[in-house]
This record gives sequence, C-alpha cells and structure tokens, in this order.
Amino acid sequence: MLLRLLLRSTTNAAAPTAATSPLLQQSHQWQQLSLWRGLASKSRKQGKGKGKGKSTKGKKTKSPKFDAKEKKKFDAKEKKKQPPEEMKPAADAESSGVQEAELRRRLLAEDDKNPALDVGPNGRPLFTSTPSIYSLTKDDTNTYMRFSMEELKEALPEGLPMGMLKEFEESSRSALLVRESFINLRDNFRRAADPSFVVNSKAPEVRKQIVLDGPVSCGKSTALAMLVHWARKEGWLVFYVPRGRDWTHGGLFYKNPQTGLWDTPVQAANILQDFLKYNKSYLQGLKCNILDPIPLGEGAGVGWPKGSDKMQISEGTTLYQLVEAGLNDTHAAVGVVVRLRKELSKITDLPVFIAIDQYNSWFTFTDFEEPVTVRSCRAVHARELATVNAFRSMMHEDMMVGAFCHSTAVGKLRQELPDVPTEARIYFPRYNLGEAATVCHYYLRQRLVKREAFSEENWKKIFYLSNGNGTEMRYLVPFMR
Repeated sequence: MLLRLLLRSTTNAAAPTAATSPLLQQSHQWQQLSLWRGLASKSRKQGKGKGKGKSTKGKKTKSPKFDAKEKKKFDAKEKKKQPPEEMKPAADAESSGVQEAELRRRLLAEDDKNPALDVGPNGRPLFTSTPSIYSLTKDDTNTYMRFSMEELKEALPEGLPMGMLKEFEESSRSALLVRESFINLRDNFRRAADPSFVVNSKAPEVRKQIVLDGPVSCGKSTALAMLVHWARKEGWLVFYVPRGRDWTHGGLFYKNPQTGLWDTPVQAANILQDFLKYNKSYLQGLKCNILDPIPLGEGAGVGWPKGSDKMQISEGTTLYQLVEAGLNDTHAAVGVVVRLRKELSKITDLPVFIAIDQYNSWFTFTDFEEPVTVRSCRAVHARELATVNAFRSMMHEDMMVGAFCHSTAVGKLRQELPDVPTEARIYFPRYNLGEAATVCHYYLRQRLVKREAFSEENWKKIFYLSNGNGTEMRYLVPFMR
C-alpha cells in the first residue's frame, strides 16, 4: 500500500511538467521509488526491534548487590572524618585523673612532714613505733606498721599477694594494719617452735598445722605473707608458695608408670627456683639425710632419659646441690621436689615452716585431662600430681599453714578435708568495728576522702555497708559526702 501511494504521488507531481522529456520523468520516478523503499525497510526493522523487547511494566527492578566489606571501609572512613571534639571528654577525664593523682602525691609528701596528722580514732597514734614484727604486742593492734618495698621484696622474693599490692597502690603508702588475729597466729607458731615461750596462761592450745579459712577479702593472704616475713627474720627455713594454683595449671604433664602419678616438670623447676631465692645460704649448710637414688621421669618436651633411670645421691651432698641437680636435669626436677619434702621433715638444726597460699586449689581438679576414649577425657585431680601429693598432707609434725583463697573460684569445700587434721581449720575474720575505725582514719590521712566529708556516722555507714570487707571499704571511702 505504501508503494502504491508513493507511485501515485510521483505521477501526480510529474503530470504538470509536460515540457519535460519522458526519459527524464522516468529516471526521476525511479530515484524517488528507491528512496522510499529505503525508508520503508528502515521502518520495518525498527518495528521488529520494538516487538522483541520485553515489557518491564509492573516488574521490580533489581537493586545493586550490597557489599559488607565496602560498608566497613565506608564506616571506617566516616569515623576518621569525625571531628576530634567528640573524643575530647575522655581525654580530658584521663588527663584530669593523672593531674589529681600527681597533686595527691605532692600533698602527701608535704603531709609526711607534719606528724600531727598521724592521728587515729580517739586521738590514738595512727602508726606504731615498733621496729619489727617480732616486737609487736597486743598494745600495737589497730595501728599501722610502715614497710619499705625493698624490705618486702627482699623478704618475699617469691612475690607479694595481689591484695597487698593493691592496698599499697591505692593508698600510696606501703603500710599494713596490725590485727589481733595476726598477733595470735604469730604467737601460736612462736610457741610451737619454742615451747618455753609463754604468752599467758589463757593462751589456746598450740597448733602446728593450721588452715586459714574465711570470707573474701578478710586478709588471709596478707597475714600469711607477714607470717613468712616474720619467720624468715627469725632465721627459719621457710618453704613459701604464694600461688598454689600454679602447681595445678599450665605446663606439661606426663603419667609416670612407676608411681602412677602425674609428673609436671615445668612446675617442678619453678618450685625449685623459688625455693632458692631466699634460702640459698641455709641450704648450702644443710646436708642430705636420705641417700637413696632419686628416680628420673619424663623431661619437659625431651622424653625419657637415655641410660640410667635413677640419679645417685652421694654422702655429703648438701640440699643446695640437690636443688641444683633438679634444676640442671629436667628428668630429675619432679623427683627432687618430692625428695625435698622428705628432707625438710628431717631438718633439726633450725625451725622449718611451710606456708601455702591458695591451698584450697589442691583439693579440686586441675587444668589437665587424661584421654579415656577417642572422644572423651577425664579431669585429673590435684592429688594425682606428684608435687601436690608430696606437699598437701598435714598429717605430720612439721609446722605448716595453708591459706584458702576464694578468688581462685575453687568453690566451697567440705569442713573435713582429706589429709588435714580436724582441728586445723580456723576462721580468719574480716574487720571489726575498731579495726574499721582505724582503717577509715588511715584513708583520711592518705587523702582518699575529703576532711569536710569525713565523720563517724559516714565511716560507720561504710563499715556496715561493706560488712568489714577491706576491698569494698577502700572502694567506698572516696564516696563520702
């Protein structure tokens, strides 16, 4: 139809020009015809292309995929773009805290020059003038005794209790409260070592083995450390373990087929190293009383020894040489620790004192497990370790103190413990009202609380609120208003 219309239009357009020749008219018509054919073919192709396209009407368009990594990068860039003013409050608070601590230290240094400030409750002296723990009496109770950190580190090279270090840090002074419960504990072992020493006729019966039990933050570890300090200044041979839990956690462990117990050579080496830190001079003058060979075990990461499975002990060997042999040979470390416990019971030249902190961790399960089947393991109990098995028992005549530490999350143990005498367990109390009064006045002296806010009513509120807990009292005192 389109071609017919085109032909008609061309013929009509050519009709008026009669003077034109027929050949020219025919060529002109063919040119127009080819032109319109080209236009018609283009229109058909465009129509076909439109028919092939799919309609998107009523359909949802797909959104571009979300990349989590790109979002993280974008968030990080946005954080960097944040103005520094938003971080200024935290930085200002930290800098102000440092400035306050520095100011407090300067003021305390000036206060030390004024003895009139060292006043406790009812006008009593806040600090005792007694020079040593040995000379303390009941008259010195509820006063503070000054120590130097050099002195404490020298007397307790194995390490100080965490509670003691925290007290020194927050109070900005290395001083401890003299408590009546500690005086009684010291006098008990003084009488145990020297029966001729008499305190008074009403003194309780002497106990050579004591287990210190009590609530959290009542001062058991601090009392034990001070007891060790006193015993060493008296010239005793002290085996002090400030962290008994370390004996049952970490390191390597091997089953010894000869004893049926588990050997822990890494812990054994640490035990011997700690024992030498203070007692080296004593051990050099003490000779071994047991000359039986020491069985060797599996070393730390080196397997069983090659050749002989025993270490010979010659006559005249000192305890220092015995300990050195255990440190030099990892196969002999556990055997030397076990033998050392037997040797301590045979020493008669000087008093021997064994002090174990975190003693309750030796009555529960360790960090070690023994494979039972392909898919199951059995927890190893502390009594199955050779080192713990040698030192845990209190069924002997040696002087020994074990302090419970409830911060190790061991849990509450039964009243009657295996290998511990029934009467050995005593209760170590928290602060009473008189001790709390001295403690609060001491914190006032150390500028933990403002003088205008300090009153008898306020410190009694803190005492009853904390129930005599030393850690909580130290935390609450600055909130006096």
